[in-house]
Amino acid sequence: MKSVFDPSFCHNEREVESKLIVSYLLPKLGYSLKLWRQERKLNRFRLDFSAYTDSEVKTDVVFEAKHPNENLNNHFQQLKDYMLELQIPYGMLTNGKEIIIYRNTGNNIQLIFHCWGRKVNENIDKIKALIGKETLAKELKSIGNNMKIIAVYHNKGGVGKTTTVVNLAATFSKMGKRVLVIDLDSQANTTFATGLVNFEDEEKDDLKDSYVYHVLKSQKFFPISEIARTSRFSSHEIDVIPSHILLMEKEKELFEAKSVIRRLIKKLEVVKDKYDIILIDTPPSLNLYAEIALITTDYLLIPSDMKPFANAGLTNVRKFIDKNDETRDMLSREPIKILGVLPTKVSTNARFRKYTLPKRLAVPKRYGFEVMNSIIFERDDLAKCTEQTVQLEDMEIPEPRSILDFNSQSESVNEFQKLATEVLEKVS
Repeated sequence: MKSVFDPSFCHNEREVESKLIVSYLLPKLGYSLKLWRQERKLNRFRLDFSAYTDSEVKTDVVFEAKHPNENLNNHFQQLKDYMLELQIPYGMLTNGKEIIIYRNTGNNIQLIFHCWGRKVNENIDKIKALIGKETLAKELKSIGNNMKIIAVYHNKGGVGKTTTVVNLAATFSKMGKRVLVIDLDSQANTTFATGLVNFEDEEKDDLKDSYVYHVLKSQKFFPISEIARTSRFSSHEIDVIPSHILLMEKEKELFEAKSVIRRLIKKLEVVKDKYDIILIDTPPSLNLYAEIALITTDYLLIPSDMKPFANAGLTNVRKFIDKNDETRDMLSREPIKILGVLPTKVSTNARFRKYTLPKRLAVPKRYGFEVMNSIIFERDDLAKCTEQTVQLEDMEIPEPRSILDFNSQSESVNEFQKLATEVLEKVS
């Protein structure tokens, strides 16, 4: 018997869910029982229905059901919040009498389909062509979840590189992205900030025999899958390739090794289907590890506190980019795509923001760099979140947290969400 839908059968929200979405739309669109979930909680949201083309790692379509007497326009903002914050490509809003489909455009959602409930049977092929399982599987594969590699670099220290890397990683992960962080700085600040230095005594150091040096030293051995560790500094899991203070003394050895400059590129190629985003924290220098980062990356984000020395250092950053673009050319790699200078550690003082900040934001253009629209301000929460500890018997063990987990109501959370959205728009 041919399955049809009649909106007159729906008298309340529960019947819109059961008779339209569960019994009619999901089967018609090709989503089997294992490819959708009801009442799924993601971050601060609870989705009526989330559907997947492959696995439930990432929601591809969200379905929101409302009472037949509800005006769907009153629920647009709710769906928009779901789709933008969780980076869900498509969303449907329905009360049984109307069906509306939206597409996520990066910084907004766009209406792409509308029909009355009584017309859904004759329009089901159009709906299937937009958000059917097979259609979306092909579309999302083609636009990819192609792995994006982003290096975070400035040759001046103290500009907020590590803070940017770890909290941007946490924000991407919260959005449903699969994230790998690589710490290429021998100071290992990112390794510490992601909670991997969970020992007080160097005799219990479990990093020195398995960190980024081992990835770089051998093409044949130490694959990324073996060295990467899952960090729980964020409630959303993130993989991290840690660094170590010993990396400092390994530079000469690695410099003399053949093909070391390409090694990370090749090893990342092996895991390109495992991760959506790679974030590389770099040393504040012009050394081999910074070179490897800039040879490996697709994109470059330049954090800066916008103070005179940081701005003056952009000259060195520009020269270093040009130098590494020459090497990239010899390796048949495209030039680095520069996302822009990210203002970080910016004072929240109202007078400073009104009179001084605009002048400083204009400086990077002198060096040929655009400035990101996002700004990360200096806030107590952002400084304290990586300083958290836990008492274990007679020892105080570091237990850093991402800003999202330390204080979800912090203004810094909104700032990193805006930054993550802006970065995703630029790399898409």
